[in-house]
Amino acid sequence: MRKQLLSLLAAVTLGLAGCAGGTGSATPGESTLRWAVALPAHWDPVVSGSGAQFRILSLAYASLTDIDENGKAVPSLAEKWEYNATGDQVTFHLRPNLKFSDGEALNAAAVKAYLERAKTQKNSALFGDLTSIKEVTAAGDTDIVLKLSQVDYQIPLLLGERVAQITSPKAASDPAKLDQSPVGAGPFVVTENVPGSHVYLKKNPDYWDAANIHIDRVELSAAPDNATLVSSLQTGVYDLAYLDPSQVKAAQAAGLDVVFQPGFNAANISLNVNKKPFDNPKVVDAFRYATNRKEFVDKVTFGYGKATDQAFPPGYVAYDPQSANAYPYDVAKAKQLLAEAGYAAGQIKLDLVIPAPSSAAEIVQSQLAAIGVTVTIKVDPNWATPFFAKDLTLSLYGTTGRESPVQTLTAHFGPNGPLNLSTPYEPAGFEDAVSLARRTPLDSPDYARNLQAATRAGLASEALIFTYSQPNIFVKSKKVSALPAVPGQIHWTGVTVGG
Repeated sequence: MRKQLLSLLAAVTLGLAGCAGGTGSATPGESTLRWAVALPAHWDPVVSGSGAQFRILSLAYASLTDIDENGKAVPSLAEKWEYNATGDQVTFHLRPNLKFSDGEALNAAAVKAYLERAKTQKNSALFGDLTSIKEVTAAGDTDIVLKLSQVDYQIPLLLGERVAQITSPKAASDPAKLDQSPVGAGPFVVTENVPGSHVYLKKNPDYWDAANIHIDRVELSAAPDNATLVSSLQTGVYDLAYLDPSQVKAAQAAGLDVVFQPGFNAANISLNVNKKPFDNPKVVDAFRYATNRKEFVDKVTFGYGKATDQAFPPGYVAYDPQSANAYPYDVAKAKQLLAEAGYAAGQIKLDLVIPAPSSAAEIVQSQLAAIGVTVTIKVDPNWATPFFAKDLTLSLYGTTGRESPVQTLTAHFGPNGPLNLSTPYEPAGFEDAVSLARRTPLDSPDYARNLQAATRAGLASEALIFTYSQPNIFVKSKKVSALPAVPGQIHWTGVTVGG
């Protein structure tokens, strides 16, 4: 078995080397970024879909649109777009003469192939995000016409980094191979991929904005544990890494740059209202009142985050001020509600399934114990599968957010939302409120109001209790220049790495 594994790793490495034109160490004089990070399990954006891995995939792939520092949709592969008069059709115009790193043309037909594959591939993680797109037509080489199943002005936001990192149709003819050997049109090209160990990339001279990419080479390495991460950056083993909040002060004391990147992150407790005891609304309310968000902020984020009772951080355009603090922390009221629901102290016993030990799980266990609920924490590295299969009664989840706030809302509260543990349940009125938000142009004076109304309708859900939000925290050496402050993403435009 070990021989077979080594042979497979060697084959992956050699295959990528043959496609990308060589591997090996950096050439003297090259600008090299060494990034310690959790390496992607999937390199096909259609399969990867959720979680934070899209940030790493954006090294190798370019997306149809992008967002700026204000979260507004801006051009990327598509240089412009326009809707028809009724808002149920949008045409994207590609930049001319684009091509993938395998030399294939990145044209309207390639974008059409990608979107159709994302909608239909059996293991697609994106099909639920594309329900508004009824038909895709390639009109010549550069125009993609999307006929929509409903009026939806969120499409330019939707087709950003998370959903529309366009893959080469030639490479995608073998999806399993593409999943380990990425072929895109991003700022870099993978030259070597050894799963679990490292990934090497070189600058893509054919990237549409290559003139503003100043890094020649990127070396991704599997991140070390928190205890050694800071020293590894201090000694120059790495230049960049995600940083656990517990290590912020140590990194600052070591003279490293700590970057608090804005984001859309939000954590929640997920309840399955299709199962006891959460089929009783009073039990749900009891859990809401038993939640002390400040404890999560203090102990999980070490004070760098914020309490949130919504799927977004406070201050975001979709955050609804009217819904803030609807269920303030109140242990006595939580106990009273459980009694009214017919449950005596100690009668409710629940398993909390998580992928790895976490302080957040321990906080939930402790806070629920205070109202007489017994929670047993069970660690299951494969927890994501039963979660998405809607098998659990209680779970924890966190989202990195989406470029489209409507996509975030439907992911949490929609009947088939991947973050809705209680599928097919959805709160009354949510569908109509979301539809109105979709129908509102992004530049309309009514946009924020209608979007917040959709959030308010979603928060009537009894399936989610939101707890805290925190920024994306990075640590970097001082030889790496400032990272663009684009919320939720990492952009490499203008970034330099000194000697």
